[in-house]
Amino acid sequence: MKRATLMTFLAVGLLLAGGLLGYWLAMQQPTDGDAGHAHGSAAADTPSDERRVLYWYDPMRPDQHFSQPGKSPFMDMQLVPRYADQQNEQAGLQVSAERVQSLGMRTTRVTRAAWEENWRLPASLAYNQRQVIRLQARADAFVERVYGHAPGDVLAAGTPLADLLVPAWQAAQLEYLALLAHADRALQEAAHQRLLLLGMPAADIAELSRSRRAAGLYTLRTPAAGELQQLDLRLGMRVSSGQQLALLNGLDTVWLEAAVTEQAALRVRPGMPLRVHLAAQPGQPLEARVLALLPSLDAQTRTLTLRSELANPEGRLRPGMFAELELRLQDAQPSLRLPGEAVIRSGQRNLVMLAEEDGRFVAQEVRLGRDNGQWVEILEGLQEGQQVVSSGQFLLDSEASLRGLASRPAQAPLHEADGWIRGIEGQRLLLEHGPFVTLNMPGMTMPFRLARAELGEGLVEGMRVRVGVSQGAQGLQVERIDVLEVQP
Repeated sequence: MKRATLMTFLAVGLLLAGGLLGYWLAMQQPTDGDAGHAHGSAAADTPSDERRVLYWYDPMRPDQHFSQPGKSPFMDMQLVPRYADQQNEQAGLQVSAERVQSLGMRTTRVTRAAWEENWRLPASLAYNQRQVIRLQARADAFVERVYGHAPGDVLAAGTPLADLLVPAWQAAQLEYLALLAHADRALQEAAHQRLLLLGMPAADIAELSRSRRAAGLYTLRTPAAGELQQLDLRLGMRVSSGQQLALLNGLDTVWLEAAVTEQAALRVRPGMPLRVHLAAQPGQPLEARVLALLPSLDAQTRTLTLRSELANPEGRLRPGMFAELELRLQDAQPSLRLPGEAVIRSGQRNLVMLAEEDGRFVAQEVRLGRDNGQWVEILEGLQEGQQVVSSGQFLLDSEASLRGLASRPAQAPLHEADGWIRGIEGQRLLLEHGPFVTLNMPGMTMPFRLARAELGEGLVEGMRVRVGVSQGAQGLQVERIDVLEVQP
């Protein structure tokens, strides 16, 4: 009896314990509403469509791409991801017309014209070495009188310098006068020739024939106007035949000399017009021409000397004066050019913001040539007729850098060939062309697409042209076209 009662109590206890365990487990399970809430929370924590990263970059160096995130090696900042859904932005920046107007952006067209440069070079005036005059003794003589001149004096033609006593001329003059009175013509000519050989000037012999009176002294005079640079005459001194007595340099013309670099000298030619600005004559420029470019190079300055000649009828131009030479150079062959303000120079590369259709702007890398202060020469990267931002481009470049938009590299040289236009349809050209040597492509007749519609302006069938084409994903397209001949 007791044993049966104990077994009954154990069975009831087990049933109660199982029910309590089931109730607790049921309470731990979420209800339908709770389950939906939990599922929603998990969905919020896990992205349904995770963005795919193409690469990481530094906004200050967007052309450098990295495969892993981290710190930039260029700046003290973290690299920024570039996502796959941003790849379409690589085509450029899209800017609305209202935004363009508010930023005050202006565009300019890439043009092709003859390259011009105005050089302004420091110069100085110098003696014209072709007007050097050396006075020498024609015979042994004695200085009987000097006229008080000194080196540095500017003398007129015919100015007396000294009176010389020439003993050899005395007897020859008396013999000549005697023959003039009694001898025949042949003897007179012989005596006249003897005076010339002794060094007596022809003008003094003519005066002797007129006056019939022998001159005791010979006056040394300046044969032309100029500056007296040297005077070796003293009262009472004896001079020998052939000894230099004085040195003069004429001032009717003066030389203008300027230093020109080796590179610039290749473009200078004799006969080029010059304009000369003198410090002593402000506002009164003089016109001249290049006389010569001296062949010797200065070893220290690595420059050549440009020489010109200036007329000096009034004697106002003096050697040693400072001047500024203005030389205008112009190439025969036209080249692409762009206003200098449109170029963004970073030191490592040169960029322009290319304005394309639908308000899109693209950073284009260019290779520059010469710079004349107003225009820069474009060697690679642009084509004639393209529009480039000339004001406000720095804002666009900054925005492109922040977005990590890479710039287009400078384009390679175009492939060129001559040909005849056989048909025109819209922006397509049927061209019978010769071989494209750089493409190893033989001559044939084939259609070409014009890169820009304005290239087709003025073209008609039958024209002989020279084309420059580029090769891309869409095939060959004409980037430049020059008319060579119009077929009658």
